[in-house]
Parts: sequence; structure tokens; C-alpha cells
Amino acid sequence: MKIGIRQKLLLGLSGMLVIVMAISFMTIRQIDELGTTLAIVLKQNYLSVVACQDMKEALESIDRVVLDSFLGNHDDGMRMVSEHKAKFNDALDRELHNITLPGEQERAEKVRHLSEEYFGTLSGIMDSSRPGSVRRTLYYTRLVPVFNEIKTVAHEILEMNQANMISEKNAARNLSISARWRVLSIGMVSVLLAMLLGYQIQRWVLHPLRSLIETTEEIRRGNLEVVIQTGSHDEVGQLSRSYNAMLTVLRQNRNSDMANLIRSRKLTEDVFRALPVPVAVLDSQGQVGVSTETAVRLFGLKPGVSVRDLPYSWMSVLLEKSFVSQRPASLEAKGFVQQFVGNKEYFFRPEAVPIVSGPESDDIGGSILVLTDVTQLHDQQEMKQGLVSTVSHQLKTPLTSLRMSIHLLLDEDVGALNRQQTELMVGAREDCERLVEMLDDLLDLNRIESGKAYLEPRPVHASVLVRQGMEPFLNEAKDRNVTLSDAIADDLPEVFADPGGVRHVFANLLSNALRFTMPGGTVKVGAGKEGEFVRFFVEDTGSGIASEHMAHLFEQFFRAPGQDVRSGVGLGLSIVKELVEAQGGQVSSISQPGKGSCFSFTIPVYIQGGSIEKILIKEGDVT
Repeated sequence: MKIGIRQKLLLGLSGMLVIVMAISFMTIRQIDELGTTLAIVLKQNYLSVVACQDMKEALESIDRVVLDSFLGNHDDGMRMVSEHKAKFNDALDRELHNITLPGEQERAEKVRHLSEEYFGTLSGIMDSSRPGSVRRTLYYTRLVPVFNEIKTVAHEILEMNQANMISEKNAARNLSISARWRVLSIGMVSVLLAMLLGYQIQRWVLHPLRSLIETTEEIRRGNLEVVIQTGSHDEVGQLSRSYNAMLTVLRQNRNSDMANLIRSRKLTEDVFRALPVPVAVLDSQGQVGVSTETAVRLFGLKPGVSVRDLPYSWMSVLLEKSFVSQRPASLEAKGFVQQFVGNKEYFFRPEAVPIVSGPESDDIGGSILVLTDVTQLHDQQEMKQGLVSTVSHQLKTPLTSLRMSIHLLLDEDVGALNRQQTELMVGAREDCERLVEMLDDLLDLNRIESGKAYLEPRPVHASVLVRQGMEPFLNEAKDRNVTLSDAIADDLPEVFADPGGVRHVFANLLSNALRFTMPGGTVKVGAGKEGEFVRFFVEDTGSGIASEHMAHLFEQFFRAPGQDVRSGVGLGLSIVKELVEAQGGQVSSISQPGKGSCFSFTIPVYIQGGSIEKILIKEGDVT
């Protein structure tokens, strides 16, 4: 018959339960016996002792009254004799009805007979008609001997009950000692049984479980060759056999998976090396594990080589940056590196992507270094910049001559103009000014992208920048019937910025705000501290911008639908973005159609002791 762990535990616990119940039953029984014995002692023997004591006291009181009557106190003596006689009879009656010991009945009956003789003689002694000598003779010859005998017998009854009380007390004490030893013996037996049960439970359950735990630890360390030895047929034995079967399946799957993994890894490495893009997989120490052939040929990223040993410092910087941020890291915005292969110049945009164990894990296993070839894009950008610069400069000269001619005609220095001619010339002047603004924006953007625009940041108070940005537009706002106000927070710190660049930013934002705000509206310009930055903003109550166009506002040549054809070519906000980011800030915008827009940008707070350097705005750092 197979006995499982449940049956074993139930058997052991049932035995413990029986022992506990037996101890409880015997203890309760002993306590009941002790209580019953003590109750008998207090209820019976003690009542007899009290009754005998009362009889003796009543007789002694009567004896004193008799002696007093010889002195002449006869009337009071009779009354007191009657009272004490009643007390004596009451005590005697209690004793006669509380017989508990052998021989007590005979002595109580003897007291009753002697009391009848005593009170018969007493009535003759208390007869006042008799001579005093006769009464005294009766007292000493007959009453006193009976008095002493009654007291003697009553004392014997008292001593019998007292002796029985002492005997019962000793018996109760012996009973309690016996009960204590009996409970102690049972308790020791229970402890021995509990120890035996604990040993059996340890042998039945704990030893096999400890073996299972040790086996699990071996499996956790990767050892699948362990086998659990068990000979029991209970649940633990079944679990051990299931464990052994599971380990057999795991070993088979491991061997199969290992073979598949080796094949997949070799295939992946072959495919990976054939990729045309320079890519290298690095470990957490920056050592190359796998790389493409182009990465080896162009940058020397051979498997086993550390990037810290290569002559490219930007690789270590990108790797550390990706490990710290746990996010893809690249060079500065639009940054690229220059590499000469043979006699040809190449440009690559590097990016380090960290390999994280899990979405909520901080464990970095390595990084993937991807170098995207942007040589063609770089060449196209240079061609575009050269074309824009050439075309802009070529257009500037005839456009300047055309503007001067229109101004001369409008000033009527070469003759008077009629009304229609004046209107045509005014329209031509506005178109010329619009062309000049377009060419200036194109040249500014071209200088920024080509690296020919410089900023000279310096400590300047934020409130000064706001007022300098507003000042050129006060008259225009008044002419348009638009309220231009400021909202500058108190105690603004100094910022590290180029005043000219910030004025250019405000000029673009304020010209747009005034252009799209109807007469009677308001434009508010302000600034407030935001952490380690100061946020500047231009808020208007104009027509607003639809939400689907917000993401493209700062792109080059983007113009929201519905704008006036004379509003520009869409370069102003892209220039704003370039200028702000070049000074370490960010631009943002919010808008609601029909209620207005708010454009804001941040500039870093000036830190005392920081370096003041010129900032070259360009597409990226060339290494």
C-alpha cells in the first residue's frame, strides 16, 4: 500500500491531536477531583467543627449564668439560660444532620442524651424555691460532671472532623502531585512523539525537497546532466521522477537548439558581413563582436578590436553616450564624419544604438554602431548651397537697380506721375521689397547651412532681449490697431545668448503675429524662468493654425494653406529654429484655429564662470 505525504502528515498530526486531547481530558478530570474533594471538606467537616464549637460555647455560657444565679441574679439567669439552651439545641441539631465520619453518629447521640440529663438537672438547680445549699450540691455533684462529659464528647467530634479535614487536605495535595507527575510524563511522551514525527517528516519531505532544490540550482547554472535519486512512492517521489523526465527532454531540446543556433548564427554572420552598410556590434566594453566587411575595410572594425584602440575618438564618445542615456546616440544635429578611402572623400553619419536586455531593464549588453553613407546627400547639399548663393547674388544686383529706379519714379525726380501710374509703381515697389526679403531669407539660411554665419553669445538680461525685440514693431502694431504688450516675470536671470540672433528670432515671430492678427487684437511678448532655461514667447489672438499643419511649421518652404501669396516663401520659422538650436535652446508652438497662436523658444541661463565662445552654425562637425 502506497502512503502519500498527505496520509503521512495526517497520521502524525492525528497522533499529536490524540495526545493533546488525552492530556486535556486527564488534566480536567484531575482538576474536577480536586475541586470535589475540597468542596466536601469545606461543606461537611467544617460545618461539624462549627457546630461542636457552638455547643461548647453555649454550655460555657450557661455555666457562667448558673454561677451568677448563686449570687442572686435569678431572673436574668433564667432568661439567659433559655437563650443559650436554644443555641445549644440548634448546634446539636446541625451536628445530628451532618454525620460524615465513622463513630461520629454514636458520639452525637451521646451528646444528645447527656444534654437531656444536663438540662433536667439544670432546671432543678435553677428552682429558686429550693435552698441554696441544695442547689449548689446538685451543681457540683451532678451538673458539673455531665457538663465536662458533654464538652469532652463534643471536643472529640470536633477533633475527628479537624483530623478528617487535614487528611483530606493531604489527600488533595497527594492527588495534585500525582496529577502533576502524570501530566509531566504525558508531556514528555508528547515531546518524544513530536520529535519522532519531526524526524519522520524531515526524512519524508525535507530531504527530498532539499535534493530538488540542489538539482534546481544546478539547472540554473546550466548543468542539465544531474539526476535525482529517489526510492519513495509518495508525491515527492512522483515529483522527482517527473523532474528526471523533464531534464531528459531539456537535454534533448538543448542539443537540438544548440545545433540550430550554431547554424543560424553562422548564416546570420555571413549575411551580416555581406551588408553594404558599415555596421558593427559592440559589447559593453567597446569590443567588436560582429561587423560587416565595409566596416572592416573603411574603419578597421574587425571582430575582437576595441573601438578605444582605433584613431576615432567620436566612436568612444557615442558608445558612452548611448550607455548612459540608454537611447540611440548620434553626433550633434545633422553631424557627420569625414573619411578618405583611397583618393576619394566619403561622409558618414554615425549612430550608436544600445542593446538593452528588456523594456524595464537597466542592463546594457552592448551597442550597435551604424554608419550611414551620406556622401551623395552632402554633395547635393553643397551644390544646392552654391546654386542658391550664386542665384541670390546674381539677382541682388539687378533687383537693387530696379528698386532705386522705382524709388526715383515715386519721388517724381524724373517727372510727375498720374494716379494710375503711382498705383502701379507702389505695387511694383511692394513686390520688389518682397523679393528682397525672400533673397535675404535665402541668403541667411544658406549662410547658416554652409557654416558662414557666426553667433557671439554673451551674458545678457532676458528682459532686455524682450524689449529690444519689441521695439522695432511698436509703430507697426499701432498702425495696424493691434495692442502690443509685454509680460515679463520678476527677477529674470541673465541668459547666455547672441543679442543679434535673438532679435532676428523675435523679428520673425512678431512680424508673423502682427500679419495674422486682425485690428483690435492683441500680441503679447514675455519671458519666464523654466528650470535651467528662460522661455521667451510671442502670443497673439490671430486666426490660428490647424492642428494637421503644426508638425510642419518649422520646415523649409512650408506655408500653411490659405495664406496670402505676399506672406513669404516659408523660410522665417526654419531660420528661427536654426538660430535657437544653435544657442542651445528649443522652439515650440501651440495654436487653436480662431483663437490665436503662441510661439516660444528657450535660451540657457548664464552660469557664472562659463566660457564665452563664438558659435559657428553649420550642418555638422566634420572629423
